Amino acid sequence: MSTTGSIQPSRPDIRSSPSASSENVRARNSGSSSRSAASPPAAPQAGAANPLRFDARTIHFSVNAWVLVVAGVGMLPMLPKHLADRACKLSLLGTVLSSGYSLYSTYGKPRELNMPAIQSWLQSVLGAKDFIHLMFSLLLVTSQLHLKIAALPVFCWALYHVARFLRRNFSRSSFYRGYLEEPCLWVDTNNTTLSLLSSNAELPLGFLLIISLFSWQRNFMQTFMYSNVLKVMYRAPVTSSYH
Repeated sequence: MSTTGSIQPSRPDIRSSPSASSENVRARNSGSSSRSAASPPAAPQAGAANPLRFDARTIHFSVNAWVLVVAGVGMLPMLPKHLADRACKLSLLGTVLSSGYSLYSTYGKPRELNMPAIQSWLQSVLGAKDFIHLMFSLLLVTSQLHLKIAALPVFCWALYHVARFLRRNFSRSSFYRGYLEEPCLWVDTNNTTLSLLSSNAELPLGFLLIISLFSWQRNFMQTFMYSNVLKVMYRAPVTSSYH
C-alpha cells in the first residue's frame, strides 16, 4: 500500500527584516533632512530690500561728502585761481545732484506731464529747503562768474548732511567715537549758526551779481532769478528764521 504525501513548496518569508526597515527609516530621515537643509537659502530674498535702501542713502552721503571736500578745497586762499574756480563749480554741481535726488525721493515727480499737474507739484515743493538749494546751485553753476563765496553756503549744507548721516549710522564705530563724535555733535547742535553763516554769504553774493551788471560778464536774467530765490528764502518757513 503506497502512501502519497503532498509536498508543499516552501513560501518565502514576506516579513521585512529589521535591517531593511532600518534602511527605509534612514532613507526617509535623510530625505527630510535634505529638504530641511535646502530651505534656508530663500531667507536672503526676504531682506533684499534693506541693502538697496542703504545703498541709496550711502550714495547720497557720498555726494554730500564729495561736495564738502571740494567746496572746502575751493575756498582755500593759497589755491590757484583756475583750480579754485573749478572746485567751486564742481561743488555747486554736486549740490544740484544731491538736492535733486533728495527732492525726488521726498516728493517724487508730477503724476502727469501737463500744466495743472506740474503746477500742483511745484506748489508742494516750492517752500522745501532742497528746492531752494537746487535753484541756488543751478543758477550759479551755469553762471560765467567765478565767485568763491558761492562755495560757502553749499559747504555748510553738505557739512550738516554729512554730520547727520554719521551720527545715525556710525554711532557704534570706535573710530567715530574717538575722532568724529564731538565735531558731529557740534554741527548738529549748532545748525542755526551754520544757517546764519550761509545766509550771510548769500546776501553779499546778490550784491556781487548786481555789481557784475556793469561789467562785460553781466547777466540780467541770472541776477533777476537770484533775487527771486532770495525772496523765497526770506518767505519760506524753513529758511525765513535766519534770513
